[in-house]
Amino acid sequence: MELKGKLAEAFNDQVTLEIQASIAYRQLAIEMDLLDLPGISNWFRTQAEEELLHAHKFIDHMTDREAHPVIGAMLAPDVSVDGVLAAFETALVHEKKVSGSIRDLYRLAQEEGDIDSIPLLNWFITEQLEEEATVNEIIGRVRLIGDDGPGLLRLDSELGARQAATE
Repeated sequence: MELKGKLAEAFNDQVTLEIQASIAYRQLAIEMDLLDLPGISNWFRTQAEEELLHAHKFIDHMTDREAHPVIGAMLAPDVSVDGVLAAFETALVHEKKVSGSIRDLYRLAQEEGDIDSIPLLNWFITEQLEEEATVNEIIGRVRLIGDDGPGLLRLDSELGARQAATE
């Protein structure tokens, strides 16, 4: 079934949003590099790559359905932060925005009777639940650590071990 109309436009908006999320994560990685936290920076860089994979999932779905993916205009995200907690709180705001957009896409697909989009959107709903839970867990750990330098360095080391997603 060809993807067209409002749903195709909404998918294009989602592609743009995923790329914006990637850029936000890239900037957060830079901010962590400036704080001499290479492991946390790696976590954000890896997350940036994952957001691009998400954009490609939408692009592939669209091209498979004879739609024309178009990346929309975007502004550079304002993600200057003063510490690790602020960086992850910023990340959570972005994840919640993406989650809300995915839910809106799901509702629109249902409204338009587009059952071909539902499997993809179900995957993203599950993915976003995991993304928010992961960032929330990290925020909780950063709050526990507080200003404890050794604790922060342990977290930096742990998050630095994150491997890039392949899917």
